[in-house]
Amino acid sequence: MDVLALYREAGAYHEGHFLLASGRHSPKFLQSTTVLQYPHLTERIGQALAAKLREAGIQAGLLVGPAMGGVILAYETARHYGTRAIFTEKDGQGGMKVREAFTVQPGEAFVAVEDVLTTGGSVLKAVRAVEALGGRCAAVACIVDRRREEGPLSGYPLVSLTRLYFDTYAPDEVPAWLAERPLQEI
Repeated sequence: MDVLALYREAGAYHEGHFLLASGRHSPKFLQSTTVLQYPHLTERIGQALAAKLREAGIQAGLLVGPAMGGVILAYETARHYGTRAIFTEKDGQGGMKVREAFTVQPGEAFVAVEDVLTTGGSVLKAVRAVEALGGRCAAVACIVDRRREEGPLSGYPLVSLTRLYFDTYAPDEVPAWLAERPLQEI
């Protein structure tokens, strides 16, 4: 699957000056919500992620996505993987929690599903929330892995449809050519 072509097809590949959720600045941005609004594209992505999880030998009875971006993706991937899907949501204290209506069995293996990993910090909050209920993270799965290093996800197997490197910059390291462009907060 040519993921970048899929994002371009959906109008979800952008160039400019973006402030990412991680706090870093980037000249390029992938807007997964634009892609995931189209059921036929979301189905293709979910099928591909489920196939990659099987190929990697990952076995889990549960997929979890951080709200909001990971909800649809976790559901569609779980549909093709043959398991159930839940989501985590912000807990109001900088972390995430599992919604009260969902259950996690002690020792239950799960896969955390995210659209784009830049640092891995957001999906790690979802992992920690499910682990706090006794779940065991079997892997993290994503559409695009943008990380240059493992960072906070070291120790968790990672399955991705593609790796793309877009330069990102700390707020105090933004080059002049990028700083001249209007800043768009994501």
